[in-house]
Amino acid sequence: PGPVDTNPIGLIAPEKVLIKILRIRNQETRMPSYYRHHVFFCINERKDGEQCCSQFNSVALRAYAKKRCKELDIYGQGEVRINNAGCLDRCAEGPVLVVYPEAVWYTYIDESDIEEIIQEHLIGGRVVERLKI
Repeated sequence: PGPVDTNPIGLIAPEKVLIKILRIRNQETRMPSYYRHHVFFCINERKDGEQCCSQFNSVALRAYAKKRCKELDIYGQGEVRINNAGCLDRCAEGPVLVVYPEAVWYTYIDESDIEEIIQEHLIGGRVVERLKI
């Protein structure tokens, strides 16, 4: 241990030990995520005319994703959740969505792109490289 982690006689400081114990305890008791995948679609609409995701049919394509996940019986607790999001600050790359817990960002054009994300990423666990940003 370096000087920050020890007291003058070389022992680990008590607060460092407590922090390590708490981290171990948190890892042992951490609950699994409520959803396997949580998908956020930016549906932001800018009033100033600047590019935004809503100009690219993001509301309808989010609705399509939610409908398809329900049809495929992968929607809800322990599975997939599709949510609206305000501006995700990637307007120039839009429309965008992000899939958590992996934090994979995608752009898309139409229902076939959304279907590919559902089939490959949400069901198959594989990132769709051609749509990844």
